[in-house]
Amino acid sequence: MAQAMKIAIVDDEQDMRQSISQWLALSGYDTETFASAEDALKVLGPEYPGIVISDIKMPGMDGIQLLKKLMGADSTLPVIMITGHGDVPMAVEAMRVGAFDFLEKPFNPDRMSELAKRASNARRLTLDNRALRRELSGGTQIMNKLIGASPVMERLCEDILDLGQADGHVLIDGETGTGKTLVAHALHAVGSRAGKKFVLVSCAALEEEALSKRLFGPMMPEDAQLPAIEEARGGTLVLEDVEALSDTLQARLLSVMNDQGTPAETRIIAISNLQEAGKTSEDVLRPDLFYRLAALRITMPPLRQRGEDILTLFTRLSEQFSEEYGCEAPQVSAQEAAQLLQAPWPGNVRQLINIAERAVLQSRRGSGTIASLLMSDHEEMQPVMTTEGKPLKEYVEAFERMLIDNTMRRHKGSIASVMDELCLPRRTLNEKMAKYGLQRSDYL
Repeated sequence: MAQAMKIAIVDDEQDMRQSISQWLALSGYDTETFASAEDALKVLGPEYPGIVISDIKMPGMDGIQLLKKLMGADSTLPVIMITGHGDVPMAVEAMRVGAFDFLEKPFNPDRMSELAKRASNARRLTLDNRALRRELSGGTQIMNKLIGASPVMERLCEDILDLGQADGHVLIDGETGTGKTLVAHALHAVGSRAGKKFVLVSCAALEEEALSKRLFGPMMPEDAQLPAIEEARGGTLVLEDVEALSDTLQARLLSVMNDQGTPAETRIIAISNLQEAGKTSEDVLRPDLFYRLAALRITMPPLRQRGEDILTLFTRLSEQFSEEYGCEAPQVSAQEAAQLLQAPWPGNVRQLINIAERAVLQSRRGSGTIASLLMSDHEEMQPVMTTEGKPLKEYVEAFERMLIDNTMRRHKGSIASVMDELCLPRRTLNEKMAKYGLQRSDYL
């Protein structure tokens, strides 16, 4: 069972603090109270494991000032504001600054509980995603590919966290180059088997006899490794290109899975890389094996559905390649940002890696454009764009976020330098950073 979320209650009236605390404690929340905003700020921070409920009108620092400081430290922290009866301007201002919602006095305790529940669920998801991203960001270049703030990537992170804690077998499918093997690593890393064996076998890389021997044995005395089924015992066995298994090997794998019982001693993660038009893993796997593997399933989102993640990934990759080649990372113009967002990306993240590396190389030579790289990959595409258009506002916001992010990185979080380069007043820069989820602490 998930640990109860904390709720920080900030109100200068003792009776109000106590009544809210008692009501929420009865609903299963772990509450703590503060008589002033100043006291609350000593405890509340970016990693606070809960939400905040605060009155707006308080002596000294009022609720709006508190909200602004909290949003500056962590724009994802849910803060529910309590306003006086009919105090609409205060409520509007609180929502503009970033409040999760507001309660109007005298408020219904049941509505407060419902708001607390929604806010706590949102907070738990944010903290889980952060923990996963920390787990993934410490690895090699490939581990960084999962980073992204698009809705489809947030859902993918949720699925990884949920399925990582489960014990069942998993089927991962999706287009080529989307990072399916990376997700298999992530499922293992965030689950209970993290400290145990992780064994990967490419079913398409071996002939049937060699594959049968690699998976099930018997191994010869001179062989240095155990059969994969034995090697991965208690841990995770990943089968890449599972559709390459013959009917005989599918039957043998199913027999092993049936012998293991529930929960399975060894978790099997099957990766399907079918590329034939109209074919799916369900078409080529025997039904009983398919349904055993697909009880838990993740379908990888294609890169073209990840919105501004494309620009974030391109920036990170080009920075890595520029360090490798000892040159400056190419600066992306607004037109080039739009071209990256519009490209169909049939090769997904793998193609983006190639484009980023070639962009760095041609930038070092002082020639070429991103558009020419995209066109050279797919000369038949005229023009290079997806079949689905996007509102102009999305392109502008994606470019704006990338520009601020790049500038903050270049100046290592120096707000003054960023304000000077982008000709932005402090308040506007703060508002835009909050809007795009950019935090100065990430650049220091």
